[in-house]
Amino acid sequence: MQTETVECLIVGGGPAGYTAAIYGARADMSPVLYEGLQPGGQLTTTTDIENYPGFENGISGPELMEVMRAQASRLGADIRTGMVTDADLSERPFRITIDGTKEILARTLIIATGATARYLGLESETKYKGLGVSACATCDGFFYRKKTVAVVGGGDTACEEATYLAGLCKKVYMIVRRDVLRASQAMQERVAATENIEILWNCNTKEVLGDGNSVKGARIERKNGEIFDIALDGFFLAIGHHPNSEVFSKYVAVDKEGYIITEGKTSKTNVEGVFAAGDVQDPVYRQAINAAASGCRAALDAEKFLKHTK
Repeated sequence: MQTETVECLIVGGGPAGYTAAIYGARADMSPVLYEGLQPGGQLTTTTDIENYPGFENGISGPELMEVMRAQASRLGADIRTGMVTDADLSERPFRITIDGTKEILARTLIIATGATARYLGLESETKYKGLGVSACATCDGFFYRKKTVAVVGGGDTACEEATYLAGLCKKVYMIVRRDVLRASQAMQERVAATENIEILWNCNTKEVLGDGNSVKGARIERKNGEIFDIALDGFFLAIGHHPNSEVFSKYVAVDKEGYIITEGKTSKTNVEGVFAAGDVQDPVYRQAINAAASGCRAALDAEKFLKHTK
């Protein structure tokens, strides 16, 4: 197996990874970044972004990721295509296997592999992803002002998304597969007190309906077998995220959901020389601007670590 030694290895090609690469390159750490299966991360499935600072008229998700990537590359980051298939963090340098064919010996490691939103698995859902189907109300809710949307889920996240959207939208349906909400009592009371939220109990989505260009509705099935359609402009998933941490979790401490645990306000993990940034360690905010900021912290933490261990 081919082997290569690097000062700083970054795994993940979203806002956290690219920002870490920008800071790492400027600090002369010669960072090597592997983008994984989805270069650009979740933002590549987002159309218009209006809440990322610096773009007065907004910017598309793929374009934002492309300019971040180009900036990191211009500053000297070595950006490559490849996926981590194995990792040994038991000692430094860390041994990271790429695509099962190459081993990277890394003096420092920044994990920025993100988190994947959970979807229902419908073909129509995939078809309209970014065209009315979204897993982030904070990111995309603005585009549905005065319109009708649905939120799938019955937990705290779903209730938070629904009440947030209710402040923007004319009508919000909550599609809940049980006859009760799993959310905390406080969140349930907030939903109940919001007049333009209607809960569809004991319901599952059979299909997202559209005209080929955008979402127009959803086909719903109740547990009693009744099938009906609702008219919609947007369809939001709020059934959780899955942090992409499995390949590292044998060594790096994670919480019960799999999110990597970092120390205080730093990016440090329980393994010296290993840092985490972005959605893989952020179960709360999950915003591009926060991911970018944590990528900055990770690079600065890695730089300080290298200086003190040479």
